[in-house]
Amino acid sequence: QVQLQESGPGRVKPSQTPSLTCTVSGTSLTTNYYHWGWIRQAQGKGLELIGLISYTGNTFYGPSLKSRTSISRATTKEQFTLQLSSVTPEDTALYYCASSPWGVGGGYDGWGQGTQVTVSS
Repeated sequence: QVQLQESGPGRVKPSQTPSLTCTVSGTSLTTNYYHWGWIRQAQGKGLELIGLISYTGNTFYGPSLKSRTSISRATTKEQFTLQLSSVTPEDTALYYCASSPWGVGGGYDGWGQGTQVTVSS
């Protein structure tokens, strides 16, 4: 069973570029057809797809954050990382990592517990 665990900086200041890391266990980042995603939820709002990285290393970014997002992976550590540049208070949210054997738009079969990122001066 896939397990995911997020880690992040917690509180950051506007204009910074925080990095969030998801550590995967129970399977491998290179497992055929799997995609590994970052999703966020701001208070009172719905889930927003930030982006995914596939088992081959290809990336897909959601349109609303595409210009500020970078997702990478370290397969030897079974970790994938989100960098979100030039953050503002509107980026304050609970950030989740998730796994999907179906790719973009296909749903998820595993979720981390989420890590809160608060952008405040």
